[in-house]
Amino acid sequence: MKTMIISSLTKKRWERFKSVKRGFVSFIILALMIFLSVFAELLINNRAIIVYYNGHLLFPTYSEMIPGKKFGLDYDYETNYRALEKKFRKEKNGNWLIMPPVPYNPFENDLKKGKYPPFPPSFKDRHFLGTDNVGRDILARVVYGFRTAIFFSLILLFLNYSMGISLGCIMGYFGGKFDLFFQRILEIWSNIPFLYVVIIISSIVVPNIMILVLIMAFFGWIQMTWVMRTMTYKEKERDYVLAARSLGASDLRIIFHHIIPNTVSVIVTYAPFAISGGIVALTSLDYLGFGLPAPTPSWGELLLQGWTNMDAWWISSSVVAALVITLVVVTFTGEGIREALDPKMHTIYE
Repeated sequence: MKTMIISSLTKKRWERFKSVKRGFVSFIILALMIFLSVFAELLINNRAIIVYYNGHLLFPTYSEMIPGKKFGLDYDYETNYRALEKKFRKEKNGNWLIMPPVPYNPFENDLKKGKYPPFPPSFKDRHFLGTDNVGRDILARVVYGFRTAIFFSLILLFLNYSMGISLGCIMGYFGGKFDLFFQRILEIWSNIPFLYVVIIISSIVVPNIMILVLIMAFFGWIQMTWVMRTMTYKEKERDYVLAARSLGASDLRIIFHHIIPNTVSVIVTYAPFAISGGIVALTSLDYLGFGLPAPTPSWGELLLQGWTNMDAWWISSSVVAALVITLVVVTFTGEGIREALDPKMHTIYE
């Protein structure tokens, strides 16, 4: 069995990354946020994590729907685990269950007799950030909305960078008529009104997350293409490219094994702004009503609720705080990675 050997250069870059304190701390916070959002069902959900019933252990969180009759209740639809928890406590017959810290899912309406939502934050009801205007838990919708937004941005980043870096490098490397032809294509492409396209498509079909990703990727690769074209023009005249060409390296090898690795600091510099832009774009589209369909958890939809319910300060303040924290940690993480990968090491962080 071979042992994976980490090169000294990789270790050096990791040490440099850790030396950028705000970048390293932001990276840990961002990684923790993504990790918690991936397993959000264990923290924020109306299904129990573990149920011990008549000598058997059940794990409802990631299993199929368990009807109430399974636990001796008089209905066939999904078990109300909050009510079941109270029932077990009252009976004291050895059965027990563990609920998530926030026992609500992002789609559930928690209404109160004689009162109308939105309800303010309440530790007693375990609505730690309150509810929205139809009684759904704000914390649940913020966390699940973050998961949607961050993975939307990461998928969009991958598609934009795959297209933009490849085409930009080829344009800059070969130049000539090939470059001129695609320059005209890019100029025409960049003049297509993005918002109008989204409005037209939204009027024809109900957009889901993949449709929105494809629409934004349809326009989002243009900026990275221009950047990589310029960088490739600069890098292809350097000595290491001339040396690789003289040794018989193919054009594709020079582009993907020499030029792109030496422009990685520029690529990484743009990455946090691309991720932040994806989050802001999705939030904006949802706010305008052209984004994900209801009742998908969405920061933009919560912002719209906050605007229409100014008295419910906990709605807008929760989303704004989540947006600020996310954008700050993404930007600082990108700064730290860029500094760690920069071969020139000309920037100093304090």
